[in-house]
Amino acid sequence: MSNQFIELFDRWSADYDNSVAGNDLEYKKVFEFYDEILQLTAFRSHGNIIEFGVGTGNLTKILLEHGHHVIGIEPSSKMRGIVKKKLPQAKVFDGHFLDFPYEGLDIDTITSSYAFHHLTDKDKERAIELYAKILPIGGKIVFADTIFKTKQDHKNAILDAENNNFNRLAKDLDTEYYTVISTLDTIFKKHKFDTHYEQLNDFVWLIEAKKRENY
Repeated sequence: MSNQFIELFDRWSADYDNSVAGNDLEYKKVFEFYDEILQLTAFRSHGNIIEFGVGTGNLTKILLEHGHHVIGIEPSSKMRGIVKKKLPQAKVFDGHFLDFPYEGLDIDTITSSYAFHHLTDKDKERAIELYAKILPIGGKIVFADTIFKTKQDHKNAILDAENNNFNRLAKDLDTEYYTVISTLDTIFKKHKFDTHYEQLNDFVWLIEAKKRENY
């Protein structure tokens, strides 16, 4: 996780909850059905959970309400500060998808919302390879994130944002590391996961991968 993204999260921390509530017109469609997306992500998760990209703790709160044991990982100190105020009982540590404390933990689910696209495809594979080593058979990865069916769909989303003068969204879509299902699925299958994809709005899909055998 680059310092560029950590600085972005620090700047965004004060206004993040306002954005996900749909009050930022450019990102309204990205966060459409936000509460339902988090509820479904939590419902598909089970057991002892590591959550990456905790942000301001919105998914963390739901996971805890479902009775899960949650270890949160968040690289932004300002985001972590907000979580501590909102959820004093939450366990949230500094780290990111590729660098986090897990030794000695029994982990059943690795989950995240609106964050995995901050990794390049190469780093996505590094992360999934690591998770395959620490998850048990039947363990799951449950990510809600922006991905696209095809590269053309990705290009069309950028063009649509530009045509609507959503310049921040267009830049985001063009410069961050949004992937396509075929690329992600190849990585999961290589590392012995069975997969399921479910589109939840125009941008966000639920990605569910279950480990099928020892790695």
